[in-house]
Amino acid sequence: MKDMTAGDQRPHLTAYRPRPADAPVALAGVVVVDFTRVIAGPFCTQFLADLGARVIKIENPAGGDDSRHINQSSLGGETAAYLAFNRGKQSVVLDLSSPGGRDIALELVKRADILVENFTSGVMERLGLGYGKVAATNPGLIYCSISAYGSTGAYAGRAGYDPVVQAESGLMSLNGFVDRPPVRMGPPMIDIATGIMGSNAILAALVAREKHGIGQQVEVSLFDNAVAMTSLFGMSYLMSGKSPQRFGQAPDAAAPVGLFEASDGPFYLCCVNDRLFRRLAVDALQRPDVAEDPQFITNPDRSRNKKELEAVLNAIFADRTCAEWVSLLQRANVPAGPVRSVAEAFSSVEMAEREIVSEVPHPTAGRVPNIAPAFRFSATPPVDPVAAPLLGQHTRQILAEFLGYENGQLDELGRAGAFGPDKAIGATRQE
Repeated sequence: MKDMTAGDQRPHLTAYRPRPADAPVALAGVVVVDFTRVIAGPFCTQFLADLGARVIKIENPAGGDDSRHINQSSLGGETAAYLAFNRGKQSVVLDLSSPGGRDIALELVKRADILVENFTSGVMERLGLGYGKVAATNPGLIYCSISAYGSTGAYAGRAGYDPVVQAESGLMSLNGFVDRPPVRMGPPMIDIATGIMGSNAILAALVAREKHGIGQQVEVSLFDNAVAMTSLFGMSYLMSGKSPQRFGQAPDAAAPVGLFEASDGPFYLCCVNDRLFRRLAVDALQRPDVAEDPQFITNPDRSRNKKELEAVLNAIFADRTCAEWVSLLQRANVPAGPVRSVAEAFSSVEMAEREIVSEVPHPTAGRVPNIAPAFRFSATPPVDPVAAPLLGQHTRQILAEFLGYENGQLDELGRAGAFGPDKAIGATRQE
């Protein structure tokens, strides 16, 4: 794991723009007890934190969230993965295998609006934190379980990870080129999409509690979500009985779609209907003859004659640079864009104008990067970002504030192992 320093080639980031001081907070007063780790669960609860919920992250004292130890760039001892998925939370360390740790967890859950966990099915029940037990003392609780395969069926007890589920769900079979093996998506998109689905379900359950006065258990799984993400391709199979094939950069259903070569490199073009194609040929290329060629008049014509169309277009595109073509196409309102690296994308004008990236203070790194949530509100904007917490950073504060524990009680709990083998954590860890 590489610990980045100020001497590294890091991009310059500005401080975030604070939200209006008088703006209300969407989830003000909502308390979330978060038993999740790695990606799907933490991404789900980070959305709730962005909306103003108080998210209390429960971590094991033996290293905490697994994402703290992923082998990638780090700042101040914290990895990119951990910082990316745990903004705005407070960390409490508890040894849930100890009676004291479990008792504290149960007391926190009694005072919570939402519980989120992503253990393998059955683990929370074995810890005495299953839905049936905690709902008995907190009937309004929204209890969200995120797992790989759900709580029913032959795979309910299996551990699972994003790329395995990509493979098993059929989603990976759609990614790559038809004459090569399937390719996993680079970012953990199943984890991320499942986290988004979990937050949606929790927010819907909050509305239901407001309208009907009931709490409930909510379940989302990586496998269910991956199947949903096959979307139109899964639907096509169900309608035709034919398993869809990989199509590389360009689907067969529309043309011209895909990478095209300018004089200095590729750009992506996406004309999925006749109106866009005519705009491309007539307005951008000044080639009405291409628009009126019988091979290319309709989308089915262009799909049948895709190779011929690509040859015509690439011959035209070879005369100018990628930047020139993208500018010309965008002025004609034709969907097209450069193929950027991550560094190029984060340095783009669009990124700066949308104020997507910034930096926030951090207790050990000084400042760390921040990527803004992907939603905007006119009346209840997301709360100002706070960097992901250090392991156990808020243990003392949360237990004193929520449960009324005093210093002596915290010292005693520490000696009894509620905070793990490092007995000093509960007694001395400061915010």
